[in-house]
Amino acid sequence: MSGGTTATGATAAESGTGTNAAEPGAGTVAAGSGEGPGRPRGKPRVPGPPEGTPARSRGREIEGYRGLAAISTVVFHTWQQYWRYDEDGGHPPLDDPYLGSLISLEVIDLFFVMSAYLLTISYARAAIDGGSTRPAGAFLFRRAIRIVPLYFLAVLLVWAVRNPTLPGNWLDLAEHLTFTHVFDKQRIFFTLGPSWSLSLEVIFYGALVLLGPAAARLCGRFARRRARVVVCATGCVLLFAVPVVWIAVAHYALGVPHTDWPVYFGPQARFGGFAAGMALAVLTVALGDRGKLGPAAAGALSLASVTGLYLLSMQSAPENFTFTFYHPLASVLWFVLLLSTVHVRRQARWHAVLRSRWLTGVGLVSYSLYIWHEPVLLELYDSGLVPSGQDGFALAVPVVLAVSLAVAALSYRVVEYPFSLLGRLRDGRGRSREFYPAPLPGAGGRGLRD
Repeated sequence: MSGGTTATGATAAESGTGTNAAEPGAGTVAAGSGEGPGRPRGKPRVPGPPEGTPARSRGREIEGYRGLAAISTVVFHTWQQYWRYDEDGGHPPLDDPYLGSLISLEVIDLFFVMSAYLLTISYARAAIDGGSTRPAGAFLFRRAIRIVPLYFLAVLLVWAVRNPTLPGNWLDLAEHLTFTHVFDKQRIFFTLGPSWSLSLEVIFYGALVLLGPAAARLCGRFARRRARVVVCATGCVLLFAVPVVWIAVAHYALGVPHTDWPVYFGPQARFGGFAAGMALAVLTVALGDRGKLGPAAAGALSLASVTGLYLLSMQSAPENFTFTFYHPLASVLWFVLLLSTVHVRRQARWHAVLRSRWLTGVGLVSYSLYIWHEPVLLELYDSGLVPSGQDGFALAVPVVLAVSLAVAALSYRVVEYPFSLLGRLRDGRGRSREFYPAPLPGAGGRGLRD
């Protein structure tokens, strides 16, 4: 299984929040407790919002989106597994173009937009309204403990099962462990098919810690807030334009087919989703409390974006215009959908669905769901625990979802959550946290270090 021409991002996700929210998947992890510098001993630290989460954000709605996107990804990859090919071409498991367009609606760009939005907020505030940015080391440390432990565990386990004798496909393992498999046309979907999107997440993290502080320094030269907003917005537009130009040149000028995966799946082609998320962060910071949408306007925008996404999926066919520019176009529509969710005066009725406990629960474990659902699907299919014929697709979907969610919940509790606690080892400035401070001057007695 190729992992889809869509996948998720993790990612997510991504990713994941907690400190992010979007990794293709990933749940929100509250800041750790502990005593920071300048706080009197004995006074508990009030947990702050997740890293990257804007004040008064619609965090639970975003968690709900993440849950929906993760479920959609599982259904889509099950749909892919049941496709059949012969001399007449490919045949979907259900011969219904309307249902097929819904199932094959790609959500990977939603993960990218959410991830970039949540992680760029603090940089946008620093650039537009002044202030400092989180040190790169602290940011990358939190991203690493959020992404790497579960990813490495899954890659090593799945690779070992599929390569029972050494040396096995050692190049595949090396590329996955270094997040470089997205550049390998042959192995991009090996081991963990959907994990190609995590390569893009990691590249985005590196780009953000370079571009974010640079934007803040550049904007510091402008006295007028409007000028700083224009600078940030222009940067986002340019970042969005790069993959559009790349895709146009690759497809129309060079005639590169869509099956040349690194050309169309690499960061040079897929950065549009991240650029759209960064633009959303800039826009919400620039507007502040101004221009917030009422329920009617938010509902209309949401309906328009969802309709556009569905039509985009319906009209997409290999090598046509919609297919070629699907991801930049989808990123814009996801941008509109998220704007109509996060920049509102009050919660709309349909937001209640996104905030429901079951959906936010799926969002919490969505990174694990994203990582494990393909190995679960293939194991169930190969062992005969789900039907192999195309008419078995309808039965396979709930079975794969149920087992994948159970595995994801266990994975979150055993791997994701414990490793997230490592974030408490460093304070907000990236310095090692002091868990055993010396007694205050004049307090008398002996300190714990004595």
